[in-house]
Amino acid sequence: MDELSFDAVLCDFDGVVHLWDPDAMNALDRAWGLAPGTLAGTAFNSELLHAAVTGRLSDEQWRHRVAEALASVCGSPARARQLTTAWSALTGRVDTEVVTLLAALRRRVPVVLVSNATTRLETQLASVGLADAFDAVVNTARIGVAKPDPRVFAIALQQAGVDKERCLFVDDTLAHVDAARAAGLRGLHYQRFEQLRDVAAPLLG
Repeated sequence: MDELSFDAVLCDFDGVVHLWDPDAMNALDRAWGLAPGTLAGTAFNSELLHAAVTGRLSDEQWRHRVAEALASVCGSPARARQLTTAWSALTGRVDTEVVTLLAALRRRVPVVLVSNATTRLETQLASVGLADAFDAVVNTARIGVAKPDPRVFAIALQQAGVDKERCLFVDDTLAHVDAARAAGLRGLHYQRFEQLRDVAAPLLG
């Protein structure tokens, strides 16, 4: 990517700014006597998750549906609700290096959060101190379409106010990055902090 090659950053949330313990859900499975992957497989069932991240289900409705689906394997609806409550209480952690770098970039270019998220995102951002960390937030649950749908990128570009060729899209999901590139944006498949630091270095001097 050439020097000063972008005028805005569109950045994913989970997997870039916010990180989850990869074993946390399996630990809950074990605590409830379930096979590892049971909770994740239920919660992130593609059809159910898509309904949540496109706003057809609120976050509360989504978690209620997850509890209903887990009732039989948990032994009772009550135990399933307890498991879902425990899962909902997981917080993950903010990557402070990424947040600091994005704050530095915001002094030069707009930084827009673009997340396949549920209606809980705004509350979550506030709870971890990131309510004002971005110039705009594109929460797919609020717009009715989710990445990799090109309409997400079009909406985010409007928020950023730059041409697509001058916009850097950062996401840990390769399919989303490929879709952004197909839509004409510059894409960074995020796997480690050093990648973002190196891309940002020419702009930050």
